[in-house]
Amino acid sequence: MDIPYGRQNIDQDDINAVVGTLKSDFLTQGPKVKEFEDAFAKYLGANYAVAVNNATAGLHLSVMALGLKEGDRVITTPITFAASANCVRYVGGEVWFADIDPDTYLLGLESTKTLIESKPKGFFKGIIPVDFAGLPVNLEAFRKLAIEHDLWIIEDACHAPGGYFVDSNGSKQMCGNGNLADISVFSFHPVKHIACGEGGMLTTNSKILYDKLTLLRTHGITKNNISENHGGWFYEMQKLGFNYRLTDIQSALGITQLAKNEKGVIRRNEIATRYKEAFRNKIKFQSLPKNNYNAHHLFIIEVDNRKGLYDALRTKNIFAQIHYIPVHTLPYYKNIGYESASLKNSETYYKNCISLPMFPTLTNQEQEFVIESVLNFVEQ
Repeated sequence: MDIPYGRQNIDQDDINAVVGTLKSDFLTQGPKVKEFEDAFAKYLGANYAVAVNNATAGLHLSVMALGLKEGDRVITTPITFAASANCVRYVGGEVWFADIDPDTYLLGLESTKTLIESKPKGFFKGIIPVDFAGLPVNLEAFRKLAIEHDLWIIEDACHAPGGYFVDSNGSKQMCGNGNLADISVFSFHPVKHIACGEGGMLTTNSKILYDKLTLLRTHGITKNNISENHGGWFYEMQKLGFNYRLTDIQSALGITQLAKNEKGVIRRNEIATRYKEAFRNKIKFQSLPKNNYNAHHLFIIEVDNRKGLYDALRTKNIFAQIHYIPVHTLPYYKNIGYESASLKNSETYYKNCISLPMFPTLTNQEQEFVIESVLNFVEQ
């Protein structure tokens, strides 16, 4: 039996919800989208949520809503999926990479601060930190830095619905609650916590940003705040937007998936604890800062012979994965001048990293087989 690194968990209630929507009057642009948005915002404690067709589209809308334009510069991490950086390029901006912390694998606060302070104020426009593997970025510290330098923050929380950290005042800050980031972005790809086939969600506490996001999501077309009105059919295209909508079919699935996320994150943490107990003092894994709750999209270890372990696991039908190839080393980014970037922590991490199976329906027996296989390879 194959053991993938991630897998969706579809139950009968998910199927029933989708079938019910298929039999309804609305397959798209109907009531399920708003129901999903409202439920998601409530779950995180955010004021507003905007459903989109995927997280990449959500990142694109986010930089547009925040006014990013050609030549503007944004800092992000090289250890992320390419979309976290690509969204800046979509509008002609420049991506600047700051190195990761070697233990948390998150965008380093000090490396980001050093990069910002090496340039005159106003040189950068924003920061896109990533809650990598499900571990929350310390947005309290990043927000302080952003305020000092007049920067916005887009939180890429695609790995982290259900993750949180406790701030200096003792308050629980859920990933995506809108308190510390201007906009947060989530993904509903099947290997993520909440599976909609494809899909994404944006959260914000700003009514101004919410209005911009919803306008841009639907071609820039609206029936609100129009300059003239010829009748009930009339609309205006006020901005050049996109068709980045999520369907009612996907939203129906998202609603039932969301209802199971808390339970799923608990199970993910049980799996992570078992891995840690097996590997402690033998194999390096992502650290967990005090007062943080990792949503554990991934469980990542570092080993010297990563390629050897990857191949050995595949012979046993354990399909581990690598997250991620550093973005600045991808051919597109090399070709536009990033080849000489010095990001040693990121490059060292990439040489050693491998993601082990992590999903709520992974059985204890399957996990024991994975652990045994990893230890047998490492200790041989």
